[in-house]
Amino acid sequence: MIRPARCSARSEPPLREAGCRELSEAVIAVHADFELDRLFHRLFFKAIIYNQARESPMTHAPDVLICEVGPRDGLQNLDVFVPTEAKCALVDMIAAAGVREIDAGSFVPPKVVPQFADVDAVMAYALAHKTATIGALVPNVKGAERAITAGVNAMYFVISASETHNRANVRRSIEEQLEGFRAVRAAIDACPADQRPHLMGAISTSFGCSLEGEVSEAAVCRVARAFAQAGADEIGLADTVGYATPKLIRQIVEAVRREVGSQMTLRLHLHDTLGAGLANAVAGLEAGIHRFDAAVSGLGGCPFAPGARGNIVTEDLVFMLERMGLSTGIDLDRLMQTREILARHIPARHLTGHLHEAGIPKVLRRAA
Repeated sequence: MIRPARCSARSEPPLREAGCRELSEAVIAVHADFELDRLFHRLFFKAIIYNQARESPMTHAPDVLICEVGPRDGLQNLDVFVPTEAKCALVDMIAAAGVREIDAGSFVPPKVVPQFADVDAVMAYALAHKTATIGALVPNVKGAERAITAGVNAMYFVISASETHNRANVRRSIEEQLEGFRAVRAAIDACPADQRPHLMGAISTSFGCSLEGEVSEAAVCRVARAFAQAGADEIGLADTVGYATPKLIRQIVEAVRREVGSQMTLRLHLHDTLGAGLANAVAGLEAGIHRFDAAVSGLGGCPFAPGARGNIVTEDLVFMLERMGLSTGIDLDRLMQTREILARHIPARHLTGHLHEAGIPKVLRRAA
């Protein structure tokens, strides 16, 4: 099993000196005295539990946070309905693998995206997982109100940097959608302070558009600035159609950071249309990004972005990051098991991933 790399930024203290003395004394007298024998076992198992805690992926924040978008972005464009039970099982497996943020559904009208007719049931199930932030896409204030009622931990609100794509996606202009975002912010602010979901403003087509072509840096920065001024907690830059290159990733990230300031958290949402997804992730790391969206088995695609391929493959991204020495907190072997759930309900042509095709190289596996 490949274990998540441990964060190098922090070191753990050794067992306390007093504890070590007790353990040594107990070992010496273990066969002579029953009470000391019990002490030995108690301290022995304390040491085991201590070391297990040190190795646990949940002990420290990872170097890179991955948001798993398979249950939402990954399923929204499919022409088959994935049963509610399968969606819940998928969330279970993702959470069990140690993923810390899950985009579990979309509060959109079922007539627009039938896949999420069961979003209330799936979200209620997902929110039982207290180890992960459970988020949802909301297209407007009505969706946000449903998400607040459901009790989500995070909301994702999308505005495209491309006017044409924005109208195709949500049937509104960019400015109208910005008004919608402000209404969502107001709805969240009306909640008790300890119940307010995290609000991310995501900028779709930040690196190009299949409807308009090139999207200017200025267009992306305008939306980023508007999000920041309207109270976004985080801004996501989405390569919706997978046209980005490493150079463009660095250029746009740096421009947006200049526009909104270094205090604003940024994340990348990458697709793999042209096969540059992982290279673009590395470029994002070089530009200071430590939060990425990805989908198990490379699922995904926007209904309003012709030609777009799926998201970068979570399994491949985790493998690459861990081999680079960057911790993700994710158990790769468990994550790979999500394929079994997906394969029962989704045609094989939609499922991708180099690790699934080649397997985890044995020479790179660590002893369990």
